[in-house]
Amino acid sequence: MTNPPKPIVKGRGALSNPAGRFQIRITEVFDDGWGEDPTPDTQPATQLFPDKTKNIIARNQSPDVAFDQSINPYKGCEHGCVYCFARPTHAYLDLSPGIDFETKIFYKTNVRERLVDALGKPGYVCSPIALGANTDPYQPVEKKLKITRQILETLSAWRHPVTIVTKGALVLRDLDILAEMASQGLAQVTMSITTLDNSLKTTLEPRAAGPAARLRCVRELTKAGVPVSVLMAPVIPGLNDDEIESVAAASAAAGAIRLGYVLLRLPYELKELFREWLHAHVPEKAGRVMKLLREMRGGRDYDSQWGQRQKGTGPLAELLARRFELARTKYHLDGSRALDHLRTDLFRDPNAVEQDDLFA
Repeated sequence: MTNPPKPIVKGRGALSNPAGRFQIRITEVFDDGWGEDPTPDTQPATQLFPDKTKNIIARNQSPDVAFDQSINPYKGCEHGCVYCFARPTHAYLDLSPGIDFETKIFYKTNVRERLVDALGKPGYVCSPIALGANTDPYQPVEKKLKITRQILETLSAWRHPVTIVTKGALVLRDLDILAEMASQGLAQVTMSITTLDNSLKTTLEPRAAGPAARLRCVRELTKAGVPVSVLMAPVIPGLNDDEIESVAAASAAAGAIRLGYVLLRLPYELKELFREWLHAHVPEKAGRVMKLLREMRGGRDYDSQWGQRQKGTGPLAELLARRFELARTKYHLDGSRALDHLRTDLFRDPNAVEQDDLFA
């Protein structure tokens, strides 16, 4: 007998709040007969906490990604994408990768000062800084906190290159900075578009911008001279893989210059969170989706090996790669119209430049 699907939490992607893998004590709500309602809060509020980590720039050693340093303005993400591979990182905070990840958001503090200090460290070598490598820099709380904008202002002042990956339409708020940086070869944006089906988006990515809004971002950024790529991430076999060609066509029409993709990744606690979502929202497809995914993951729900975790292996993975290759060719999304690289030669060392006038 299968368990009934869990109740849907309004405006949130996850359906539950399981303990993180490092938690020693686990609490469970139950009805003890004293009249307390044992059901979970159906409208949990977002809470904000200062992130007190010392190092603002994170270093990357994975060969799977095209950057070696990044800044994550936020830990946790209110967009609530149920498939987000960053969810398990909340376990390091003794919080759940489920609802906690969407409602307990940690934000970087004193970013301007900390970033200038990092850029001015002896031996610092300028290379593009990626925003959005883990959680979205333009999630809803950014409208209030403006952490990402402060980072961009600082990078622009020191002429430091930046790349951005986002699902948020709020990126257009910073078009003034991004256009100026792009004119100097210092900025590129990647818009993540998972589906063109707004009803699927609503359950899969409940608080992210809709498909039409993301395509509008591609158009407006492109019009302003900012090179824009589209990333179809994740590709979920049996759920959105039939949209590859339509996403490619829409992206090209909006002005994108590249198209990439990432196969669905289900590390750690994410496996069960995603299964819950499947059984609640698309129960008729749940079994097939997981079967296809395992065929592309060597018989497992997930394979974390470098070189395989992003694209998968086997005949189905090869077919998927071929479809993207053909779509790129047909719609000229191979990046040939883009800047091949961002400039690093314009970088100004904070130790060698007077700072008084930069943020006037």
